[in-house]
Amino acid sequence: MKGVELYGRVRRAVFVEGMSRREAGRVFGIDRRTVEKMLRFSIPPGYRRKKPVRRPKLDPFVEVIDQILTEDSGRPKKQRHTSKRIFERLRDERGYTGGITIVKDYVHAARQRQREMFVPLAHPPGHAQVDFGEALGVIGGIERKIHFLAMDLPHSDGCFVKAYPAETSEAFCDGHVSAFAFFGGVPLSILYDNTKIAVARILGDGTRKRTRIFSELVSHYLFEDRFGRPGKGNDKGKVEGLVGYCRRNFMVPLPRFASFGDLNTWLEDQCRRRLNDRLRAHDETIGERLERDRAHFQPLPAVAYDACDKRAARVSSLSLVRYRGNDYSVPTAYGHRDVLVRGYVHEVVIACGAEIIARHHRSWETEDFIFDPLHYLALIEKKTNALDQAAPLADWDLPEDFTTLRRLLEARIGKKGKREFVQVLRLLETFTLDDVHAGVRSALERGTIGFDAVKHLVLCRIERRPPRLDMAVYPYLPQARVEVTSARSYMSLLAGAGS
Repeated sequence: MKGVELYGRVRRAVFVEGMSRREAGRVFGIDRRTVEKMLRFSIPPGYRRKKPVRRPKLDPFVEVIDQILTEDSGRPKKQRHTSKRIFERLRDERGYTGGITIVKDYVHAARQRQREMFVPLAHPPGHAQVDFGEALGVIGGIERKIHFLAMDLPHSDGCFVKAYPAETSEAFCDGHVSAFAFFGGVPLSILYDNTKIAVARILGDGTRKRTRIFSELVSHYLFEDRFGRPGKGNDKGKVEGLVGYCRRNFMVPLPRFASFGDLNTWLEDQCRRRLNDRLRAHDETIGERLERDRAHFQPLPAVAYDACDKRAARVSSLSLVRYRGNDYSVPTAYGHRDVLVRGYVHEVVIACGAEIIARHHRSWETEDFIFDPLHYLALIEKKTNALDQAAPLADWDLPEDFTTLRRLLEARIGKKGKREFVQVLRLLETFTLDDVHAGVRSALERGTIGFDAVKHLVLCRIERRPPRLDMAVYPYLPQARVEVTSARSYMSLLAGAGS
């Protein structure tokens, strides 16, 4: 191909200097037809095909290849035909006699034509998109998977991110409540994918049947819920981009925090710092554009949504309630009764009727037992033989003075001492551990080993009055008696020593 420099010399010689076309061909050593082309084009036009490419061996099989590629579009990516597999099928099933290279070239071009194209979108203020993302992190010294909810405001690029131990309905709702509080209002609409947390079923006409907990969330905050096409994450491309941004910027290197609370405090701070960024093609910062979003938001309701998963359950004979595969204890007085379990992200609350009967820290393990020893003391007081083997008391870390008290009680009054020790433990149902421990320690110092004495000393400590123990009230308590020494006895001892 002749270079653009030669084009310029030939064109100047003919158009400016008046050289003939024949002479130009002779002077520059090129064909006269080439001179004509150079005069028509100021730069080399490149090769121009006038007729479509002929593929005599492949053309009869083009429709078969197109059909295979069309069918593949509805199959998992890892089970789609490769170019090599298409070539083998054409050769073995259709009698194709051509080479594999021309098949690869056609398949590559066909797939390029099938790739989806997108329309640039304009995002009015006041709307949001939500999605969950995953990353690794170190929480409490343990490396684990972190699930984080991301809310993006497409108009301003404002964002909110909060991390959770698992992608659950209570985490989904808690993330919304926290995001609305962070932005100071409720978006007009929120776009989601078809997560099972929000969508129970997609009906035949394309409408979504919401889950109960998502319906409650929408009813409380009154935003419009919108959903993308199934399997089309690009319908909510802004929040998809935010998830990737958070993973690359907030989760690299691996975040290391003592608890999820500390991690979320740090993530919220990162979201606030990002408000000062000015993104490409924008003259304003994210925070400045966020004000337009806020101007269109709905106001927050007077009370935040109670972000929890509610489930009915029944107390077992072991005074346990099962929730999400784990067993949580309740007071034994509520055995065999129906209860309502409210599962929060970090807490499990169990109620019977209108009364809350138990609160536990949420366990994210599997088949775990979460006991509160106080729930079983009333029963153990009746069944004292179970004291040494009671699983709820096995890991109860009490001060050493309680062990000393029990040993002295059992040494002095036998089996009744075990029951009296349980009665001392039951003081913890009403009083704090520090107060009861102080009462036990004072009782040991005074030698008044008994439940009544410990209770009296605890009450005196709380009421800030000096103890007045009447030992006649406690006839079983050991009392030290010191008698006055007799002079006659003393002299008799001296006489005995002299002999």
